[in-house]
Amino acid sequence: MSKIERGSLLSLEAYARERNAFRARVIEHKKIRTVALGDHVTLIFEDELTIRYQIQEMLRIERIFEDAGIREELEAYNPLVPDGSNLKATMMIEYPDVAERQRALSQLKGIEDRVWVQVGELARSYAIADEDLERENEEKTSAVHFLRFEFDSAARAALAGGKGLTVGVDHPQYQARVVLAPAVRNALAADLA
Repeated sequence: MSKIERGSLLSLEAYARERNAFRARVIEHKKIRTVALGDHVTLIFEDELTIRYQIQEMLRIERIFEDAGIREELEAYNPLVPDGSNLKATMMIEYPDVAERQRALSQLKGIEDRVWVQVGELARSYAIADEDLERENEEKTSAVHFLRFEFDSAARAALAGGKGLTVGVDHPQYQARVVLAPAVRNALAADLA
């Protein structure tokens, strides 16, 4: 997958005109790229379209139109676009009750390193988490993490050949596992093509 270039972004005016249709397209696109791991962890597998939307939204919200500011946004978000040998995901830990969320985040330290994907019966690929900055401290983990899952050539070939894809987490305080539906699996496999 190619990185998002400055020239491919819409101006603030053009984005304002197209935002509603673009937003609806991205919301629909994300449905097939969103994976619930149990009741409290959600992964949104990012791709060029989801990150393009995030960049356009940040430019809009911050009213960024100068080249230096746009370049900063591209530098911040382009690393979240898969490069053909990996999947990238935003992980959210969600507890509606504030007190319960605070308690859970203190118990779930390190969860970001215990999330995995597995092609067929091959070895699990554990997440490489938060490469941009540390999102955990001595008291708790963050509610949002950015994950990268690397796939070797055998895993990429197996996925291209139709093998199933399973996603899970095996933290001592939180375990979940889901075999992805074929449509979700196919959408993610396209990121490795």
